[in-house]
Formats: sequence, structure tokens, C-alpha cells
Amino acid sequence: MSATATLPAVLGKPAISIAGFKDVYHVPRIETALTELQELGSGGNEALKATYVKMIKTGGQRFTIKPSALPDIDALIEELPNFAEPLEDVRRQLALCLSTDDALDLEPILLLGDPGIGKTHFARRLSRLLGTGYNFIGMSSLTAGWILSGASAQWKNAKPGKVFDALVNGDYANPVIVVDEIDKAGGDQQYDPLGSLYTLLEHDTACEFTDEFAEVPIDASDVVWVATANQARSIPEPILNRMNVYEIEAPDAEGARRIAASIYRELRAEHAWGRPFPPDLDDDALDRLAKLKPREMRRVMLTAFGNAKLAGRCEVQAVDITEERIAKKPRIGF
Repeated sequence: MSATATLPAVLGKPAISIAGFKDVYHVPRIETALTELQELGSGGNEALKATYVKMIKTGGQRFTIKPSALPDIDALIEELPNFAEPLEDVRRQLALCLSTDDALDLEPILLLGDPGIGKTHFARRLSRLLGTGYNFIGMSSLTAGWILSGASAQWKNAKPGKVFDALVNGDYANPVIVVDEIDKAGGDQQYDPLGSLYTLLEHDTACEFTDEFAEVPIDASDVVWVATANQARSIPEPILNRMNVYEIEAPDAEGARRIAASIYRELRAEHAWGRPFPPDLDDDALDRLAKLKPREMRRVMLTAFGNAKLAGRCEVQAVDITEERIAKKPRIGF
């Protein structure tokens, strides 16, 4: 790190975060690559040239963030009781790096469990706890094998992968990157969509990760990885061996109430329109919301806020939480 600074308190983040700086790529390398590409004349890829120019203009330095003191893990366990095991491990790892000038260093996390039990919500809250950026990659809806590592610039409409985008176009050298439903990753037979993770999940190789589009190395060694899956059976063994694997159970009734209350407060705090609403959800409404899976809670709660507003109220009531909205089965077809 070339320098350090402190960032002020931000809603949902630690009171004070320590911000260092790190080069995620070296500008002279990019300048050399641009020169070589320009020497090709019309044979050079224009999109790749534009990428290099932007990288040179913005520079390679990004924030590396870590809390200045051990954050309130107990409060997050109270909010997400079924994630106590991974959070206790996060506490141990944070205790080690916070006692020194070392950068934030968390082992990659794999969360296994049924759909809708809050795995993605956990990842978003972990990002807030650490005070760094958050990036989401949903593997189930993506069939392109290059989504993580980019596609060669020689291909038509090629572009960089999600990891390159998060580090080069983002503000942080150590963002949380969520690979959602990793067990459903699709792709053609010639390209393993998870192949780049063999490099990215190892610190020593991630520091020289090369996106196939940009063809210049970037340092992805400080990325905080969180992957989610329903089951481990279809995940390659080399990836499982590189991650701390946790089996997450569905929350009990009281745990579901805590998660519902957390989601209400989170939505209220994220939007200016939430300010007139009370800090806590009405008990009857909370009971109704807690019957849903955590994945459904956020969507239904957002609708409930709108229902209350249309009714001329700045308080969500049980009647505003329309469970039948999520009871409908999705349509089949295209």
C-alpha cells in the first residue's frame, strides 16, 4: 500500500474504515500494450484500444478497505442467525489482519443450501460489514463461458469479463464478488465457465490474473469471494478444495423474524422515500413477512412499501404484505 486514509461512517458500514491504495494494474504495461496494438494499424481491435486508453487515463490505483477495529459480528449473527458459522470464521480472520498493517485477507466462502434462504443477502451484508464494494455474478442465467475471464478480442462483440470489470472500472482492489448458483454454471463443451476460478481463488496466481479480452495482467488477489450453491455435487473438486464450505440451514421461526426485520430496515435506509416510515416494522406485518423465504422477503417488502404509500400511509401494515403475489408459479416458456 502506498498510502492510508480513513473513510467517514456510511450507513450499514463500520464507523471508520481504513483505506489504503493498491495498484491493480501497472500503467506502463498498458501503455506498451496500446503501442503494440496501434502499430497494427487498422488490424488492431478498436474496442481493445479504447479499453487501454481508459485504463491509462484512470490509472491503476484502487482503494483497499478494511475496518479499523473488529466490527460487530454479534449484531450480524443476531440478524442472520443461520449464518453464525461462516461469520465466526470471518471474525477469526479479521482479528488476525486487524492487529497488523496487513491487507484484508478472507478465505473464499462457499455457501450451500436450499434456494431462497438468504445466501445472497448474507454476501451483501458481509460487504457492508467490511466496508468495501459488492459485485454480483449470477451463473444460472449465463451460458457464456467467458463471463468471468472475458472473451478474446479476436471474436466479434468480445468484451472483458466480470472480474476485470469489477477491478478496473470499480473503486476497490478488494471488493466482495458473489458467484451466485455456481453449481448451475453453463457453457459450451470447449470452455469451462468456472475454469478461471482455479487461478482466481489462489492468492499467488490471482495477483497476475489475465483477462482474455484485455490480455494484460491485473491483481485480483485481494478479492473477497463468496459463492452460493444448492448442492456441492456438480462443483469441481479443485474449486471445493480452494474454499471454506458451509452448509446453511433454513432459519427457524424466530430467525425468520430477525431476517425480515433486517430487510425492512435495509430497504427503508436505502431509499429517500423510506425516511417517513418508522424504524421498525409493525409486529403483525413482521409476522406475515417472516412466513416467506428470505429471497422473497425483499421483493414482497418493496411491494408493501408501495401499497402503504398508495393507501396514504407512511407505515406498512400486514394488509400491505400480499403473500399471494409470491404464491403464483412462474410461467413456463419464453
